[in-house]
Amino acid sequence: MQNPLTASAVPEPEAGLRRDDSEEWLTSLRAAGSERELAIGRLHGLLLRAARFETARRRPALPGIGGKELDDLAVQAVDDALMAVLARLDTFRGASRFTTWAYKFAIYETSVKLRRRAWRDREVSLEPESWDVLPDGGTGPDQEVEHAELLTGVREGIAGALTPHQRNVLVALALNGVPIDVLADRLGTARGALYKTLHDARRKLRAHLADRGLGPAPIPTQKEAE
Repeated sequence: MQNPLTASAVPEPEAGLRRDDSEEWLTSLRAAGSERELAIGRLHGLLLRAARFETARRRPALPGIGGKELDDLAVQAVDDALMAVLARLDTFRGASRFTTWAYKFAIYETSVKLRRRAWRDREVSLEPESWDVLPDGGTGPDQEVEHAELLTGVREGIAGALTPHQRNVLVALALNGVPIDVLADRLGTARGALYKTLHDARRKLRAHLADRGLGPAPIPTQKEAE
């Protein structure tokens, strides 16, 4: 079965390459001198094709960004992706072709740069743009009352049960749809730290709702259980 990433998200590797030359890539990229430089140059070219494919695919959703700027972003993404690939050669396990594995770095870096560019001139709001974030539980009076109680509990939990930082992160990511890498860039922190903050905020919010009889209690962590 054809790999969906190779089939639909990135162009095929250079014509003439064998179906799987992963070991040759690894050997050349770990070599010294001209062999390594040639391999790096060839890999950069392949990753650039993938990045340009991704920018072209996303271009309709990026009005106002010119082709030259998109190409500059693709080049920057590939430079970062190439450094990441070279730093992680030892993590390649051969579950896919080396080029398919490397393409994922280019796609990821390109996506991050495009999201940051799209949000460059937008304000990152840490206040909820709308509290109407919960699906309507039904159309009957009982369901409407339950929905209103739940929404009130969420508001109170966000306002009172969370720390200011947890509240800001939860509102930006979960309510206002700010991409996590954009928020990490604006706050000067790492994605992993934001994931941890979001997890803790959601857990506190679930506990607050459970205390009000509006949901099941969260499963205690191992530390809490002890």
